[in-house]
Amino acid sequence: MGTRERKRREFAEREHRFLDAARDQICQDGLLALQMAKVARSCDYATGTLYQHFASKEDLLVAICAEMAQTRVEFFQRVANWKAPTRDKMFALAVADMLFAHRYPEHFRLSQFVFTEVIWEAASPERRRNTLEVCKPMGLIVHDIVAEAVANGDVQDHGRTPLELSIGQWTMTLGMHNLVHAEGVLDLYELKDPYRMMLTQIQLLLNGLQWRPLFDPFDEPAMSEKINHVCNALFGDMCTAKEQR
Repeated sequence: MGTRERKRREFAEREHRFLDAARDQICQDGLLALQMAKVARSCDYATGTLYQHFASKEDLLVAICAEMAQTRVEFFQRVANWKAPTRDKMFALAVADMLFAHRYPEHFRLSQFVFTEVIWEAASPERRRNTLEVCKPMGLIVHDIVAEAVANGDVQDHGRTPLELSIGQWTMTLGMHNLVHAEGVLDLYELKDPYRMMLTQIQLLLNGLQWRPLFDPFDEPAMSEKINHVCNALFGDMCTAKEQR
């Protein structure tokens, strides 16, 4: 290994250490308590070394968000590789997001914060661009599933693009994540199983699009069986009994 390659590798390894340390600090102390000096110190580096990797605290936050988004893409990729009807794939995307949220709740708390104007616009263009590139495969996966459904005759596009046909599911899922992580909001309305409710609503949305085959989401045993099928087929290594309910 040449000197340049070794330095590049050392730089990448050091950056991952900083990201891990920052994520641990956020989990322990909260987003607003994140301190660059504390992150550097926990990794046995000077604060100036940390700034060689991240020009600002905003850059660091955006980089953490991008790294975690890569794991989310892996969840979506399992769905993309699944040999199943397109409607089942669309539903499986929602199940994948539910499982990801259960395992990495800090990601959605962080992403809510990162994409606010005060953080996103203060981050460097390079970090923002990298984050969008990391997230891009998720959009492409959804696009390809919708395009396949239209080609197969599973759903009519009515002259709309794949994004227009799928944006309802996207916003519904994102909205539920926001509600779940807004402490106390759902308790106010005594909603005990928000993600099960979200999955039901997504099936209703797909029915509204006349996406074949139609499905009755109010048939609770059938709904549970559908969730179990997705979990066992794609996420058997990570689904808990509660999530398969």
